[in-house]
Amino acid sequence: MTSPADVPHLTPNQINALVVLMVEARRLTNVELKELAGFTLTGKDNKKLVDLGLVDTDRRHRPFAHELTDEGWRVARQLHTSAPPKQGGSTTRSLFVVLTNLHRSLDRLRVSHADFFKQTRATAPAPAPSEPRHDAPAPTASATAAAPTAAPVSAAEVEALVRSAYRELAAAPGAWVGLADVRERLGDTDRAALDAALRAMVGREDVRIIPVANTKSLTARDRAAAVRIGNEDNHALAIGPA
Repeated sequence: MTSPADVPHLTPNQINALVVLMVEARRLTNVELKELAGFTLTGKDNKKLVDLGLVDTDRRHRPFAHELTDEGWRVARQLHTSAPPKQGGSTTRSLFVVLTNLHRSLDRLRVSHADFFKQTRATAPAPAPSEPRHDAPAPTASATAAAPTAAPVSAAEVEALVRSAYRELAAAPGAWVGLADVRERLGDTDRAALDAALRAMVGREDVRIIPVANTKSLTARDRAAAVRIGNEDNHALAIGPA
């Protein structure tokens, strides 16, 4: 469990920068920060966040651009576990109340911060088409297991395998299925190709891939089967209505 000691002491402006970069879930220039939140990330505040390994700042062009690192995502998710800085006043304290309740709600819904804040189709690159090729029937997970063949060459074919495996494993559309079971069903599929397909599928409107909130319940098998998405290890897949 994360303790306040795991969250470094930060100024109100540094906290604001982490929160804005988290909720935007993308690289932001100082101009964008100013337009969105009314401040820029410069000087000592920027230096400390970079030195702590929380923010990556691109100084090759002006205006400078900032993005959360993996460690920055971790700290941003856990800010609510520390005491708000006194110099922040009621504004920062109110922000911590929001972060605490956000964490509680996402934990209850089993939705990660990265998945909750991910950019929509309008701002994200268009994913590869999900329809199987029309010149041949989509492969099934059971057929793959029964007769091992070379890994599919297209992302669409791998996604078709994932969807087929999910249908065979899920109790009902939208039910959660462990990625460990999916990987076991698709044992002949290349790991890198399967990971790439799962990451692409997160952009689909009917797909949810999340980490398990209670990490103590994870087995070694669950951890080994996780896919890294949005700076988090994710363990469960659901396809269909939420």
